[in-house]
This record gives sequence, structure tokens and C-alpha cells, in this order.
Amino acid sequence: MVNQSSPTGFLLLGFSEHPHLEKILFVVVLCSYLLTLLGNTLILLLSTLDPRLHSPMYFFLSNLSFLDLCFTTTCVPQMLFNLWGPTKTISFLGCSVQLFIFMLLGTTECILLTVMAFDRYVAVCQPLHYATIIHPRLCQQLAGVAWGIGLVQSIVQIPPTLKLPFCPHRQIDDFLCEVPSLIRLSCGDTTFNEIQLAVAGVIFLLVPLSLILVSYGAIVRAVLKTNSRKGRRKAFGTCSSHLIVVTLFYSSVIAVYLQPKNPYAQERGKFFGLFYAVGTPTFNPLVYTLRNKEVKRAFWKLLGKDVDSGES
Repeated sequence: MVNQSSPTGFLLLGFSEHPHLEKILFVVVLCSYLLTLLGNTLILLLSTLDPRLHSPMYFFLSNLSFLDLCFTTTCVPQMLFNLWGPTKTISFLGCSVQLFIFMLLGTTECILLTVMAFDRYVAVCQPLHYATIIHPRLCQQLAGVAWGIGLVQSIVQIPPTLKLPFCPHRQIDDFLCEVPSLIRLSCGDTTFNEIQLAVAGVIFLLVPLSLILVSYGAIVRAVLKTNSRKGRRKAFGTCSSHLIVVTLFYSSVIAVYLQPKNPYAQERGKFFGLFYAVGTPTFNPLVYTLRNKEVKRAFWKLLGKDVDSGES
């Protein structure tokens, strides 16, 4: 699969035309990465140790946290290396591995967020049947399907991308190896690759997003029919965290993968891609921990403090 037009790898230009911005971005990316490691590891730890978090909602949240840990670790170390010094190279093998894992995890997160929306739909709209419908075996199966679809998408999408005839300058106008950037680097016919990427965008971005919106439409209707103000507040509180995460993730991913072909959109896409790769994995644990009383209770319990004092 090694492409003879790029024997020594690629040059990741990133934001090299703004050297002062690179130093600022290095600090921002490093701090975000450390917060990502801390926040998502904490969620995994709490979900494992606290019996009250052994529920479908936190099972899927644990999968999301593990995914975010892998997601950022795939690209951030290379990104920090490139931002810190003048060397912007990445080997062909390194680019291939990054591309494969990045596609796998990105697709998996699209499906996983849809599964989490289905879980919230059943919890709000079918509360009496929730335990029967969302049982542990189904949770494992749904998570397995999400990871399996991500793997299949990588196997299908990545080989044709890596076989493209890349231009001799080997300069990728991005800070990591992504399919749109490698397609733009090609000096040959990319019609098949562009069609393949567009179809994947519809199947793995627009369709899951539509299902999520339909789920939340049903949730809103069900909540508005509830006479209890406390019940409404609890339902909206439970779903709002997931909806914030969905908004952050899909808005940045769509801006990267479904952007029009022009220089302005390409430059803007790099910032959205940076937020997609670094920002969303950082914000996810913050959103779920700061807005979730059960997670905060588990955190204070882990520290050996009284729950009431932790909530005050």
C-alpha cells in the first residue's frame, strides 16, 4: 500500500504561515490534552468503581470517554511536536496509522452518540419499559455495532485514499492526516474518492444526526406533556448534556468533512478540525461532570467526602 510518490512521508503545514499563533496553539493544545486525559480517565474510573453508575447511560458514557482518550492520543502528540518546532514531517506509515485510527474513532463516535440518543429516548418516552428494552446485553451489542461500523468504514475508506497519486511537494495543508486533506494533495483523478467521501458523509454524519434530532423531537413532546415541573426539569437536565456534546461534535465535523471547495472554507476548516480533534474530547467530560449530580456524588465519594458537602 506504500505510495511511491511519497517515500519519505508528508509535510503537515498546519498553521506554519502564522508562527506566533503556533506557540499559542501549542499551549492551548497541551492544556486541552491534559484536561482530556484527566477528565475522561476520571469518568472511566468513577463508572467502574461506583455501583450507582453501573447503568446503560454510564456504560455508553464510558465508551465515549475511552474513545475520546484514544482519539486525542492518536493525533495530539504529533500535533504538539509540529507546533513546537520547525519540523513538520510525518512518515507515510505514521500518516496511514493516524488516518486509519482517526477515521475508525470518528465514525464510531457518530454512531455512539446516536445510540446514546436512543437510550435517552427510551428513558424519557418509555420509562416503565426502560429496564426491559435497554438491558445489559443490548448495551454491549449496540456498543459493539458502533465500534464495528467504525472499523468497517476505515477499511473501506482508507486504502483508496492512500493509493492516490500524491503531488511531489507532499505538503498537506492541515495539522493532521485526514481524508479531505489527502484528497486535495492528489495530482490525479479524485472523482471516486470524493464520491466515496460524500456518500460516507451522508451515511455516517447526516443520517445519525437526523436520527438524533428525531429522538429529541419525541423527547421534547413527551416532556411537554408531563404535568410535573420537577419531572420536566429532571428530563431536560438528563438530556441537555448529551445534546450539548452532539452540537459541539457534529457542528465541527460537518464543517470539516462537508465544506465547500474554496480557500476560505479550507482555512476555516483547519480551525474547526482543531476543535473537532482537541476541543470536543476536552469539553465532553466537563459537560457530563459539571451538569450531572450522580457523577459529582461519585466523585466526592471517591475523595472520601460527605455527599451533601460535595454538592453544596
